[in-house]
Amino acid sequence: MLHRILSDDLPRSRWLAVILVALLLALAFAPFVFPGVKALNVAAKILVFTVLVGSFDLLLGYTGIVSFAHTMFFGIGAYGVTIASTRMGAGWSSVAVGLLLALALSFVLALGIGLFSLRVRAIFFSMITLAVAAAFQTLASQLSDLTGGEDGLSFKVPEVLSPGFELSQTPFLGVALDGKFITYYLLLVVAIVLMLMMLRVVNSPFGRVLQAIRENEFRAEAIGYRVVVYRTTSSILSALFATVAGAMLAIWLRYNGPDTSLSFEIMLDVLLVVVIGGMGTIYGAAVGAGIFVAAQSYLQDLLKLGSDAASGVPWLSALLSPDRWLLWLGVLFVLSVYYFPTGIVGRLRAMRGAVR
Repeated sequence: MLHRILSDDLPRSRWLAVILVALLLALAFAPFVFPGVKALNVAAKILVFTVLVGSFDLLLGYTGIVSFAHTMFFGIGAYGVTIASTRMGAGWSSVAVGLLLALALSFVLALGIGLFSLRVRAIFFSMITLAVAAAFQTLASQLSDLTGGEDGLSFKVPEVLSPGFELSQTPFLGVALDGKFITYYLLLVVAIVLMLMMLRVVNSPFGRVLQAIRENEFRAEAIGYRVVVYRTTSSILSALFATVAGAMLAIWLRYNGPDTSLSFEIMLDVLLVVVIGGMGTIYGAAVGAGIFVAAQSYLQDLLKLGSDAASGVPWLSALLSPDRWLLWLGVLFVLSVYYFPTGIVGRLRAMRGAVR
């Protein structure tokens, strides 16, 4: 069954298979293996980013479309659940209504952007999407009565997902079976299902056409494919997946604001993760998200240990200061691009091919 879902798109590399299995096991048992609030937050962020980056890879890696409006759909999903839960109260009906309305809005906006902008070439399309995303972020900040403005909105989730809910008063393997525990595994299941859906999309006949358009748009059009239709459909599917990722983030945080889901920094992070993991692979979204989010969360702690260990060498201690974590994150990114120009997944698959 799984073989049919993946449509023969297996890892095709022993090391990649090991990495994916290790990542899946780490995320599946994160509450037990990595105790603590921070570790669970990091694991949840990896799940959300995996879906978000995978949806962007569907757009960039498989269709060759560079869009800066992707976080707009991410924010729509987060705001949909947030606003509905604030207005209708805590409950599954609020989550369902908010998500459905968010998906509908994302569909309309993605369709509009696709029809009006995908005929524009290269950098001009990217600029249009950037302008649309900036306008939406400004709108979300100014509609304070609806969105909470710059302060954002906090809301209550269904009771079973609330931190105060207890599935059992007795901890299981030292872990409290509370609402946060249930929410995490809800995100895990949703992330796995969405990733399998994306793998199915890109390995279907539709996905093959997208790759043909990416390689040579004019040749695909000459063969008889309506390029605008395929690219617009790809944009819509990508937007819908990103919308669900935004809803996942809102449910986990029980809060949403402009900086939480609409920030341009998130868009830059998504671009970095796509490049690190490997464009046009989907698997790269999971690998890149795991590495990037872990580095982003724990690099400061590692630098502090290094700085303390090098306290006898003032210049080295200053260089390893936790305050310079962004510098070292940039260095790691440059090194990853230099040694893995096709991303980690692309490199591992190329190594497999070379050995053969």
